[in-house]
Amino acid sequence: MKADRAIRVPPKALNSKASVHSPTNTRNKLPDYREYTLSRRQRLSCIAVGCLLFYVMGYLFYQHVILSLILACGGLIVPRFWQRQLLDRRRSTLNLHFKQALYSLSSSLSAGRSVENGFRDAVDDLLMLDPGAQSDLIFELKVIVSRLEFGEPIESALQDFARRAGMEDVTNFADVFTTCKRTGGDLVEVIRRTSSVIGEKLDIQQEISVMIAQKKFESKALLLSPFMLLLFMNMSAADYMEPMHNSGAGIVISTFALLALTGCFWWITKMMDIRV
Repeated sequence: MKADRAIRVPPKALNSKASVHSPTNTRNKLPDYREYTLSRRQRLSCIAVGCLLFYVMGYLFYQHVILSLILACGGLIVPRFWQRQLLDRRRSTLNLHFKQALYSLSSSLSAGRSVENGFRDAVDDLLMLDPGAQSDLIFELKVIVSRLEFGEPIESALQDFARRAGMEDVTNFADVFTTCKRTGGDLVEVIRRTSSVIGEKLDIQQEISVMIAQKKFESKALLLSPFMLLLFMNMSAADYMEPMHNSGAGIVISTFALLALTGCFWWITKMMDIRV
């Protein structure tokens, strides 16, 4: 990418301490990829959808409006789960794009280009994969290039990105790059080997994710099947299900069944949450 295409980040935003920790500099704050903040609209949408789902769930079990409304309060915890889902998705995408940027940087340095031009070439390569330039890594690479134009050492820019990313691969690459620059090592060979090792690790992670994708789908189907069966029974045999809705014993049994399903959901979620 040409130098004039790189974004111009204000000098205040390049100061990591001021940009991340100062409450008065929120506009120029650089993103922290260790956390995800839902917008007001996203949070309200999650609460609305969650309350509706919990209300429907309660009505399936109890056929009672008051009890269903009480259970609908469980929708208040939905934003927390959705926030974690969006954070995992964002970090996974950042990790994948980082692997592609490493390959591009290694190729540029092997061709004899400078480190600065190597990062610009990495932006061009990622833009071919994401023409809309919505990628977090494209933004970070442009920030690094802009910092270089302001005269900041590239080691400092990489270390700041690694700190905000909070990812092992990015931290390892930044440490290796910084050590190589300071000791005068073979930067091209070190980056080539580092990118190869990190790339192989990410390939293994993707293979594991593909292997457990089917099990995740099966677990969701198993969790959904009791609700579908209950809906079928309520629609086809309402008289048979009436004692479950109009007696104290039936309500107690329905409550225990709902708690058991909640425990199964928590257990399956923990088993399927594989960190590699």
